Amino acid sequence: MTELDTSETIGLRMTRQLPATPEEVFDAYTDAEQQKIWFSILDEEPGIVEIEVDLRVGGTQKAVWGPDRDTLFTEVQTFLEIDRPRRLVTESTGNDPSGQTMTTHIVVTFEPHDGGTLVTVEQTGFPTPEMRDFFETMAWVGAFDRIEAYLTRR
Repeated sequence: MTELDTSETIGLRMTRQLPATPEEVFDAYTDAEQQKIWFSILDEEPGIVEIEVDLRVGGTQKAVWGPDRDTLFTEVQTFLEIDRPRRLVTESTGNDPSGQTMTTHIVVTFEPHDGGTLVTVEQTGFPTPEMRDFFETMAWVGAFDRIEAYLTRR
């Protein structure tokens, strides 16, 4: 019996309107110093956030975050396509504190819309529908909420 590999078909697509120009949103999304601010902007207690970005095709972004040194998440994104401020394509490999690893493909577009920017995220390669659902209802919503709070407060 052959198992069907559905990892490439398990994906999500979501959009969010953000209150800034495509250039400002793109830069907040890709600039390490801005990310360090918005990554924890809504946290009640400060955690650990370390981010390094080499924004060029073939370059990487490495983010390490968590509530303490014993509970860290790590994500390394490799930049496959950069079209500032319209489009960003990455391959993302993340590790959770238990050591579980997941690699996905992410396409983010930034379009001017109603005086702000419509951000669209398409992420594919989830190992399970449950993991996709977590990213769709928690991870991306949390990231968008944080970026929006950052853009609103600056």
